[in-house]
Amino acid sequence: IKNNGILFCWLPINRNKRLKALKIVPVIDILGGVAVHAIRGERSEYEPLKSVLCPSTDPLDIAMAFKKLGFNEIYLADLDGIITGHPNFSVMRQIAETTKLSLMVDAGITDVEEAKKLLNNHVSKVIIGTETLPSMNFVRETVATLGKEQIIVSLDLKGERVLGKLGSGQPNNPLYALKEILKTSINQIIVLDLARVGSGEGVNMPLLQKIMKNLGVEVFVGGGVRGMADLKDLANVGVFGVLVATALHSGKITVKEIEQAGFLL
Repeated sequence: IKNNGILFCWLPINRNKRLKALKIVPVIDILGGVAVHAIRGERSEYEPLKSVLCPSTDPLDIAMAFKKLGFNEIYLADLDGIITGHPNFSVMRQIAETTKLSLMVDAGITDVEEAKKLLNNHVSKVIIGTETLPSMNFVRETVATLGKEQIIVSLDLKGERVLGKLGSGQPNNPLYALKEILKTSINQIIVLDLARVGSGEGVNMPLLQKIMKNLGVEVFVGGGVRGMADLKDLANVGVFGVLVATALHSGKITVKEIEQAGFLL
């Protein structure tokens, strides 16, 4: 259209713009050797898992169900390891050998030898959580020994308070803690809000948006995801991957919806 010799051109708006690829990682929480439903980090109240995907509470059966759905990686929260210091090594090994799934595992490890033992039991990536972190030097030592490709640091939160102590200054402030974590040269982190796990309350997006600013690492987010709308919001802020438990086990998110959105299994 011309107006006073100036050519104006209207371009159609693409309202179906493809979202950034987002990796969806199913979660299995293990307590007492069985899969449980995690709610708000109150572990004494966790009950055996009831899932629309699998009638069993055997972690291997649930992992196999995820495998059959097309997932290639799962997150194992080994609460026995985190709480008692006795990881379920045999369970991890059995899942990895039987399903051929990649395993990222938080077993509450506190030294490099434990990290090596996880890897020797077919764990693909060792998660070091701030909840059980003895010191930031442990992260540096583990990265130096095993390489950063096999290590993920989990920023464990309850609300906007960091679980664990990271040193002097403001150790319970998430943004301060994140700066300390990034000094270790890792290239993947998890932001896990235990207060929202299993709650169906949604992700703390205001905090996450602050965390995502100027980050040069891949970020996984866990805790509070309700459905596909939340996944799309997380993709839009640049999150690399999402840990999903309740929404998958309840059927509120399905593989068909994940694939239709262009997200990755």
